[in-house]
Amino acid sequence: MAENRGRVSIGFSSIYRPAVPLDIFSCPRESPSEKDEVHMTDGDAYNYNGQVIPAEALKTILKRPKLASKVNEKVIDSGMVFLSERGDLETLHIALRFKNLSKVKVFSFDEVFDTFNGVRMEDSGCVAGDYLIYVSTKEPAKERRQPWTAVYKTNLETGKTDRLTPTGEADLSPSVSPSGKKIAVASFQEKGGWTGEIENLKTDIYVMDVDNPSNRKLVIRNGGWPTWGSDNVIFFHRKSYDGIWGVFRADISKGETSDTPRVTPVIFHAMTPAAINATTVAVATIRKQSRLSDKEREENQYRHIEIFDSTTGPEQSTKITQKIKPLADHYNPFVIDGGKRIGYHRANRKLDKPTQVLKKVKCPLQGVGLFRVPGAFPTISKDGSKLAFVDNEFKSVWLVESNRQPRIVYTTPGRDSVFSPVWDSKKDTLYVCMGPSFSANKPLEICAIPNVSKENPRQQREKLTKGGFNNAFPSPNSDGTKLVFRSTRGGEGYKNLYIMEDARNGEFSGGTVTRLTNKKCTDTHCQWSPTGDWVVFASNRDKPDGTPEKDNGLDSGYFAVFLVNVKKTEVVIRVMASGSDIAGHVNHPFFSPDGKRIVVTADLAAVSCEPISLPLFEHSVRPYGDIFIFDIDPRNVENNKDVKEFTRITHSRYENSPAVWTTHDNSDAWNQLLKNVYSPEPASCPYDPKTGGERYNMMGHLCIGRRSC
Repeated sequence: MAENRGRVSIGFSSIYRPAVPLDIFSCPRESPSEKDEVHMTDGDAYNYNGQVIPAEALKTILKRPKLASKVNEKVIDSGMVFLSERGDLETLHIALRFKNLSKVKVFSFDEVFDTFNGVRMEDSGCVAGDYLIYVSTKEPAKERRQPWTAVYKTNLETGKTDRLTPTGEADLSPSVSPSGKKIAVASFQEKGGWTGEIENLKTDIYVMDVDNPSNRKLVIRNGGWPTWGSDNVIFFHRKSYDGIWGVFRADISKGETSDTPRVTPVIFHAMTPAAINATTVAVATIRKQSRLSDKEREENQYRHIEIFDSTTGPEQSTKITQKIKPLADHYNPFVIDGGKRIGYHRANRKLDKPTQVLKKVKCPLQGVGLFRVPGAFPTISKDGSKLAFVDNEFKSVWLVESNRQPRIVYTTPGRDSVFSPVWDSKKDTLYVCMGPSFSANKPLEICAIPNVSKENPRQQREKLTKGGFNNAFPSPNSDGTKLVFRSTRGGEGYKNLYIMEDARNGEFSGGTVTRLTNKKCTDTHCQWSPTGDWVVFASNRDKPDGTPEKDNGLDSGYFAVFLVNVKKTEVVIRVMASGSDIAGHVNHPFFSPDGKRIVVTADLAAVSCEPISLPLFEHSVRPYGDIFIFDIDPRNVENNKDVKEFTRITHSRYENSPAVWTTHDNSDAWNQLLKNVYSPEPASCPYDPKTGGERYNMMGHLCIGRRSC
């Protein structure tokens, strides 16, 4: 159960994290059927990315003191290393299956081996002889806007851990050769690091020795997710020039090679391979492209596991999961018993049960609570008694209160969208953005939803802006009399900040709007300081001349965080950028209640996994990355110029979205809110899978068209 860790907490939401827990299953390769599908874990928490533990390695693991005292080696049938979100982090765990029983017992890897147990993300566990090989983000990168992911090995007998990735480099997706002597990784080394890619990371594949990792060689350019078919054959995936993901095969017996024939068809996506032998590989496929407008998908539009043989050609395959759950997505296959069984993970709808609205996540800062909330754009009332958010389709505003089931308090009419709700500082009112589109050249209006908590309220809204401009991201001052927001009303398509002088009437009944910033750029994501002297915002105003207009086809890039003095508007200070060249994204800044810290969503740690392995099909929004905090000096604003130090708060494979602070002056109300749960039923869950196939919003997608800041 979540607990109150202090008087200050941060809430955030995650994109592409399914609303229904992921879990690991396996089925026979020959004649797969639903009755032969085996549940591979104990069903607790989110579980994914499994790999079988070889018999000899399992014997060594079972001798560890913390296991030997709890488990009799003679009654254990098999073991699996996998990722789980139990323990409030995404870390490695070990599942032990008992003989002649369906019982599975799970142990935390860091507890069994006394490894690093601080805040970090782990991934891609696999065994190499006497070692467990895996990825961890426990050490910061040397440079900003570079991945923290490095490959480590932990001795299964002694627990000693060593880093295998060279200092200053970043690796993903390690795979161990059949002999256990070599490791293949997807690495950013050759191109000098991550450069802002979203879905297709364009990594290269390197091979290194387990015992001598400095013996490291480039073998395949432009490839990811390596898997060994033999000690000389590697399968991998890449996105081809035609935009289709495919699985390829390479013989590396003579070193680096460009001879990489495609194993899967060119007409549909195939990714995340798991080699069975030197010619055969299991992959995840998406045979037919999906669109956001597809409310219901057909079988070929789901991600399924299939097996391809390079000797028979790409047109022939053995379908696996289509015969078990045809209307569900399946991810990241792995091989069991030499290929007799195939493992994978998918949403486990049989485990639907009441779920806490605020899910605690382990925070590296003492006295700061950290909670994942459902939906998008969470906002928490000042006293901590109410939470609001919008659903993944940006159609409805949801309200969560102590001791009450989550409920919809407003739904937009027609094709309008609603987003970015924020509580009034004093009243039971939410301010929201509402309109038909997120495009800069289409109108968006700022509206007030009054009496939000009223029992059975009449759905109503009060429009506060006029003129047909693109207005968004309102933020009230501390006494609730004014709103700061961004708007295109200055002309030429640029977005600057404005102050609504009368939050109650807006631009009506004599209300006026005052310009706060004036520059040919995008100023956005604004929030008022607790003292009312400053507004913090994200902007691309320092974007260098001559840089590309679009960053990976979405927004302009080069977003940093700035402060502007409300009374002396010429005083604008850049306080935090991402890369050393200010490329990248530091967005959605939000003051702490005391005004001494700012939380942001940023790509300061780049990426932490291969995005194509996640439940995504296209990015309709800018993926910002993780949540970070940095300190500021509210007394001497000049000390806040280009702050260097920051703390990474979340370590996640998912894309985390805007974070908000809250104090809980009314601690009883806050504690009651933490206990609130929702059930996966239409009346109380905004991501109910209902009947039939899985819907996009259940899998964590933001079901909206492309948008910009």
